[in-house]
Amino acid sequence: MNILIFGPNGSGKGTQGAVVQKKYGVPHIETGVIFRENIKRGTELGKQAKEFIDRGELVPDGITVPMILNRLREADCKNGWLLDGFPRNLAQAEALGTALAEAGITLDYVIVILLDREIAKKRIMGRRLCAVDNNHPNNIYIDAIKPVLKEGKMVCRVCGSDKLTARADDQDEAAIDKRHGIYYDTQTGTLAAVNYFKQRVKVLEVDGTPGVKEVSESLLKMLS
Repeated sequence: MNILIFGPNGSGKGTQGAVVQKKYGVPHIETGVIFRENIKRGTELGKQAKEFIDRGELVPDGITVPMILNRLREADCKNGWLLDGFPRNLAQAEALGTALAEAGITLDYVIVILLDREIAKKRIMGRRLCAVDNNHPNNIYIDAIKPVLKEGKMVCRVCGSDKLTARADDQDEAAIDKRHGIYYDTQTGTLAAVNYFKQRVKVLEVDGTPGVKEVSESLLKMLS
């Protein structure tokens, strides 16, 4: 089963991708990891990508797409894959769609986690890190994982630590708005990429508003 997954920052896309990966035993492929691996191994594409990255420029699709295709051809992808983080805009979707077709690689599903833009923003800004364990989920805007109020102070809902902090980038509204501006753009952005695939493959739209468990159940039911 070959799948693309989309969702705005704050939608829980990474979490749901992990659920699908575990259920179907396919590799969860992230473009950032592909870049790092190619650069680390010193591949020709990796060397080309590094030149752009070192200059602080975006890596052209002419380098990114072949790099992705090479990854999809590796042995662990023979029974399927879950691609996350690409494409981010309409031009990339067209480039990837064409490349997959030319390579004879079939795309079975596109998963889209739907979430209101303002809710997505609040979820990002509501994240709180526990000093004891950063993996303890705490978010002041999500009831299911909201920190516990104890003696007038918010404490970790898992271990009770009163040392909860927010990451600086999670509080950078300008940066969040910029990322979301690209994602929610239906003309040339990520949602335009989603619409491109809607005309070509089965798209599964999942409401990302409920809790993680409910979203996972809905998603797996659609895939079954």
